[in-house]
Amino acid sequence: MVPTRETPVKTKLLSGVAAFALASSALAGAAIARDQIRIVGSSTVFPYTQAVAEQFANMSGNPAPVVESTGTGGGMKIFCEGVGEDKADLTGASRAMKASEYEACKAAGVDSVTEVLIGYDGLSFAHAKDGPDISLTKPQLFLALAAEVPVDGEIKANPYKKWSEIDSSLPDADIQVFGPPPTSGTRDAWVELVMEAGCEEFDEVKALEGDRMEEVCQRMRQDGPFIEAGENDNLIVQRLTADHSAYGIFGYSFLYENLDSLKGVAIDGVAPTVETIADGSYPVSRPLFFYIKNAHRGVIPGLDDFVTEYVSEESFGAGGYLSERGLIPLSPEKREEIRNKVSNKVPMDAPSS
Repeated sequence: MVPTRETPVKTKLLSGVAAFALASSALAGAAIARDQIRIVGSSTVFPYTQAVAEQFANMSGNPAPVVESTGTGGGMKIFCEGVGEDKADLTGASRAMKASEYEACKAAGVDSVTEVLIGYDGLSFAHAKDGPDISLTKPQLFLALAAEVPVDGEIKANPYKKWSEIDSSLPDADIQVFGPPPTSGTRDAWVELVMEAGCEEFDEVKALEGDRMEEVCQRMRQDGPFIEAGENDNLIVQRLTADHSAYGIFGYSFLYENLDSLKGVAIDGVAPTVETIADGSYPVSRPLFFYIKNAHRGVIPGLDDFVTEYVSEESFGAGGYLSERGLIPLSPEKREEIRNKVSNKVPMDAPSS
């Protein structure tokens, strides 16, 4: 089964009612100068939020929200800058908010945030449709992409330049993989679900201690075969269609939208599809979120209606227009729980890590 996860304000701390009154007054006055919702965050969540923004504008007649693809980490930083007309209203994330980000929000006066689980996504390792049909394991992917790997019983700088050097059954072709930067939630998820899982299969890594094991398992190589391609996943797609020997790492929605020119590589024997992500058999899946700044609700025009549309059955429900773009929906019970949380502006608890 797929796992369930669910006027600018002065920075000087003010107490109780006075602080609330100042923030509300400042934001209410500033809202007159801004009639567009501002959204930042994950490049993976971006196409879903963009679809809701277009639907919202068509249905309401309001200006379409401004949606920026900044990456999950970059979006959290912007979102947590504070409360006010010049601050973001929502951020999308391809992982849950970290404890450090939650504390940064609180320190800047963003002390009521609703966490919204919207569905699930698979991380795709894909290439051109006319490329060879191959299946890779997590240990093979670790050997291809890690900065340091086991060689002759020791941990050394990664020597592998071709796939066939890792396993003779793999193509005799250069390892060339385009992927996300360190600020991306997709990168975080890839490291956790593939790199760490793959490295744990090697006795040489198991013998390492503490921070050294973490470093070997998490650090991506920087000597050429792995290329950081920025936060725009569409650019990775374009590079794969131009270079049929290259591979790319991105959210399943981008593969889904480009199945006419790309195909996913099976990982541990299972290819990424809507069905395999939904039933949990595809081994590289993750939850997707957006976060609402509750101090902006009822003040920024249209914000309440926008988040209501986002969690409507027509949007994130089974057969909704987001599932048509590759989002794997939650169960009916979980969707109803999320709708109630959004409607009642339920603030999230502090993350544990």
